[in-house]
Amino acid sequence: MTLANLPPLVTVFGGSGFIGRHVVGALAKRGYRIRVAVRRPDLAGFLQPLGNVGQISFVQANLRYRNSVDRAVEGADFVINCVGVLFEAGRNTFDAVQEFGARAVAEAARASGAKLIHISAIGADANSDSSYARTKGRAEAAILSTVRDAVIFRPSIVFGPEDGFFNKFADMARLSPVLPLIGGGNTRFQPVYVGDVAEAVTRAVGGKATPGTIYELGGPEVLTFRQCMETMLKVTMRKNALVSIPFSIASLMGNVASLIPLITPPITVDQVRLLKRDNVVSQAAETEGRTLKALDVTPTLLVSVLPSYLVQYRPHGQYTGSGKAA
Repeated sequence: MTLANLPPLVTVFGGSGFIGRHVVGALAKRGYRIRVAVRRPDLAGFLQPLGNVGQISFVQANLRYRNSVDRAVEGADFVINCVGVLFEAGRNTFDAVQEFGARAVAEAARASGAKLIHISAIGADANSDSSYARTKGRAEAAILSTVRDAVIFRPSIVFGPEDGFFNKFADMARLSPVLPLIGGGNTRFQPVYVGDVAEAVTRAVGGKATPGTIYELGGPEVLTFRQCMETMLKVTMRKNALVSIPFSIASLMGNVASLIPLITPPITVDQVRLLKRDNVVSQAAETEGRTLKALDVTPTLLVSVLPSYLVQYRPHGQYTGSGKAA
């Protein structure tokens, strides 16, 4: 194969993260050359088996350092930004990673002539009182003003083997007899399977998405926070009590948690703010054809995937309720 006939090169920022690793896998199946841009390439080796020999390479990059971003994008045909943080820790603030970092990727993509795809989130709003949603919204504005034909994906909560939502609460259910329902558990979500998000991104690389468009990605059903917890408990075969906690009390808990040097805080004040708004695909996106269906991706049901990875949280793992070892 000559250099002129090589498959397109795709740089994936955050390729070792939850969504990123599935994007890398989907791209590898399509035969693309992939350059994974991560802060710690030495910890991303698990991605190598997803592709053929030489198909996946690694480069050190940190969105807070522009020179490393430029180096990672150089020569790429496509750039995908999957980087995001759910809570702030040290120098990895929402402003630094989700706004400044996204702008840096967009500017680097424009300079190199690469097409850009960005992972945002439903609820992104430059005027939000949530720092997470506000920086996501500002990032979108910066991206589209820099690269007008960029494609942006806004998923609802994403579920899959390494997710930080259902795994978090399933693990909590092992240790506590009660689970909190922030704000009464009435917030609505539209859980979307990580494999569907990765497929949407891959189809955008293949030219199936409309340039300069913001897509909203949700699963086939809308569930309240309470219904999500009830589904999780049913899958894990547990009977924990669900206790409603007012937003005000949850915010207080978040403030206290922020004073404790934990690696992963159980709840933050910013996350409480996010829970005050539904996280579902908008009617406008449905009407205008800016959803998974517009990309010919059939949304995956939550219950068809959840048991495959939450089984580990059952009282006796995969053997719970089986009567005997299989």
